[in-house]
Amino acid sequence: MKFTLKTFAFSVLFIFQNTISQSQIQTKLQDSISNWEKKNAVGFDISQIAFMNWSAGGNTSISGLLKGDFSRKYSNQNIKWLNELILRYGVNKQDGVELRKTDDAFQLNSTFGYRKDTVSNWYHSAKFNFNTQFTNGYSYPNTDKAISKPFAPAYLFLGIGAEYVNKEKKYSLYLSPLTQKTTMVLDQTLADQGSFGVDKATYDANGNLISKGKKSKNELGALVSGIHKNEVYKNITLENKLSLYSDYINNFGNIDVDWQMSVDLTVNEYVRANIGSHLLYDDDIKAKEEIDGKQVTLGPKVQLKQLLGVDLVYLF
Repeated sequence: MKFTLKTFAFSVLFIFQNTISQSQIQTKLQDSISNWEKKNAVGFDISQIAFMNWSAGGNTSISGLLKGDFSRKYSNQNIKWLNELILRYGVNKQDGVELRKTDDAFQLNSTFGYRKDTVSNWYHSAKFNFNTQFTNGYSYPNTDKAISKPFAPAYLFLGIGAEYVNKEKKYSLYLSPLTQKTTMVLDQTLADQGSFGVDKATYDANGNLISKGKKSKNELGALVSGIHKNEVYKNITLENKLSLYSDYINNFGNIDVDWQMSVDLTVNEYVRANIGSHLLYDDDIKAKEEIDGKQVTLGPKVQLKQLLGVDLVYLF
C-alpha cells in the first residue's frame, strides 16, 4: 500500500511538471508570433553631369535626393491597420546657380479596416492622411519671396468608407462618401495672399488692413483612391496610385487629382533604378510665375513632376 501511494504521488508530480513544461513552451511559441509587420527603407539618389571644354556647351550639375519609407502593419483575421511615413528631400546645384530644391515631402498615412469574416475582401475603413514640406519653396530664380513654407500648405484628410483589397492581384480600392479635407496655411503672409484656397485678407480703399487672411479652409466631400502594384517582368515593378476628391459644398464635380506612377528596376539588394511621374491638379492652387521681375498669380494649372534616377537603398 505504501508503495502504491508513493508511486501515485510520483506519477502525479511527474504529470504536473510535464504539463507546466509544455505550458511554458507553448507560451513562448505564442509570444514569438507577432501580428505586426515592419518595413524600414532609406534611399539616396544621385545624378551628375560634368563638362570640360565641351564644344557644344552645357552646365555642370549634380543632384541628390534623400528619401525614407517606413511602415508598420497590424493584421489578423478580420482587422488590418497600416501606418506609413514617407519622407523626401532633393536638391540640385549647377555652375553659377544657387542651390535649388527639387523635391520636398513629409507624408503620414494611416488606414484602419475591419471586415465581418475572412471570406470577404471588403473592409469597413477609416483613413487619415497628412501632407506638408520641410523647407520654403520658391519660384526660381526669385528667392526673395517664398511661395510655400512648412505647414503652408499642409493638407489633412480624414474620412470613413469602404475598402476592397485583393492580395492576389495586388490592388486596393477605397471609396469614401464622407471625407473632410483641411487646408492649413500657417504663414500669415501667404494666408493674406489667399494662397492655396484660403480666404485672403481684406483691405479698404486706402490699402488699410480690415481683416487678416484665414489660415485654414475646411471642405467636406467624396474621396476615391486606389493602388495597384504589379511585377510586369522579372525584377521590374510598376506601381500606380490615384486619388480623386470632390467637395460637396464648393463646385461639386470639380475634381482634385493626385496620380503617382513609378517603375522600379531592381539590380540587387542595395541598388535600384526608378522612373516616376507625379501629376497634380487642384483648383485651389493658383500657379505663380515671374514676369518682368514681378511675381504674378495665374489660374490653376496641371502640375507635373518627372523623376529618373539610380537608388542606393538600405533596408532594415
